[in-house]
Amino acid sequence: MAATTELGAGPGDMFSRVNVDRVSRVIVDQIRSLIREGKLRPGDRLPSERELCQRFGVSRVPVRQAVRVLEASGLATVRVGSRGGVYVTSPTPERLSEGLADLLSLPPATAADVTEGRMVVELGILPLVVERATDTDIADLVALVEAGRNAMRSDAYTMEHSAEFHIRVAECTHNAAISMLVRSFHGPMLMSLKEAKVAAPVMGRVGVDEHRRLVAAIGRRDLTTMQSIMRTHLNRTARRVKRAPLG
Repeated sequence: MAATTELGAGPGDMFSRVNVDRVSRVIVDQIRSLIREGKLRPGDRLPSERELCQRFGVSRVPVRQAVRVLEASGLATVRVGSRGGVYVTSPTPERLSEGLADLLSLPPATAADVTEGRMVVELGILPLVVERATDTDIADLVALVEAGRNAMRSDAYTMEHSAEFHIRVAECTHNAAISMLVRSFHGPMLMSLKEAKVAAPVMGRVGVDEHRRLVAAIGRRDLTTMQSIMRTHLNRTARRVKRAPLG
């Protein structure tokens, strides 16, 4: 684990004075750039509020606003106590996916738009699933299918079960970017799946059986069958969702 670095002395050349409107956003952008360039790393402590005000040439208000934005985006955390201050952090995949999901949920996106996006992404990742899925991955998918079937028998199946399955399939690629992208569809995907279920209540039962057959095809490394099942699975949703705003 990398040692914590305190940036309280010496890095004055890392920051430039702000002389534009919306200074808090400019401060956020500068700090984000420093993180991307590796000049600030998770665990680093930012200079004190007073020092930041001096280095950026601004008052305390925009500095505090900038810290709140960084904290909300998962790039910083505020600690109290003897070692208190503002520390650089790494946003979790969940936090990043939430941001993408929020964008996908806003107009003019529709349930049909989200479903089309899923078709492009979830069909596209199947070759990697075939190549990289481990025995543990397949066992987890089998368990999710069984849980879905049990929930269906007790009339407790929800669209969250389906979303969880599709996210776990994406994780079989062992590609963090792909997993994050598919997870970002989670909220909007639930909206589209719920809409599709209202249009065709039997869809959930058919979907669970398709999940089972998809896992069996993954186990056989049968890409052609996987693609056929997934295409049918998503096309049925696409036929039933309406081109209406999500929400």
